[in-house]
Amino acid sequence: MESIVTEAISLIEANKISSTEVGDVLGKKGQIEGVHALNKGMFRTGEVAFIYAINNSNYEVHRQLAEKDIKGKILFVYNVNCDKAIFGDLVTKYIMLYKQARAIVVTGKLRDAHTLIKEQYPIWLEDVSPIGCVNKQNGEDLDVEEYERLKAIYEGAVMVCDDSGVVMIPKEKITGQLLTKLNFIEFQEDIWFYCLDTLKMSTFDIVCRKKYLDGELLDRKLLDKLEEFQKNI
Repeated sequence: MESIVTEAISLIEANKISSTEVGDVLGKKGQIEGVHALNKGMFRTGEVAFIYAINNSNYEVHRQLAEKDIKGKILFVYNVNCDKAIFGDLVTKYIMLYKQARAIVVTGKLRDAHTLIKEQYPIWLEDVSPIGCVNKQNGEDLDVEEYERLKAIYEGAVMVCDDSGVVMIPKEKITGQLLTKLNFIEFQEDIWFYCLDTLKMSTFDIVCRKKYLDGELLDRKLLDKLEEFQKNI
């Protein structure tokens, strides 16, 4: 039987539900602050595999990647005190080609941008830099308690990545009600664009006043479906 996580990912992928729409479903929340798409036109969603980089060193990144199964997942690299590029084209190729990750999200910088762009890797990051981290341990490692806290937040969550940025659905939010809300927002978007393109309504009447609910502008079946969604969200 398909898990709720798998079902949610399949629903988002099949309908290309954007990070914007998912953020709306989450009550205007969930953004991974500061990251943007390196290459335009990308859309990726998937379960999160969490690792970290610390103190301008990528030693722990190499170690964790060697040990961790990230196949089919979105690799999330959490930055702890790194203002230099965490890695570049070599590690990215390892992640994408050999470890078979779905995408990379980094709360920090990467280098070798020319190659990362040329290869059209699905990467979301804060910035690029020619100056990279060292490849040996540099200062104290991440505290075990802090690591477990961060892992509990990110590992197994779902990220939706596109040109607008990245939104994360926390594990506790991945429920049957989430599926209903995702289906509802897709249906509502269809109605809104119908009202705009066909009925030539103003966005004020569509979004704020919701005049399409008055019973005269839409087919009764559409209104009934909207009402059914409203009962379940």
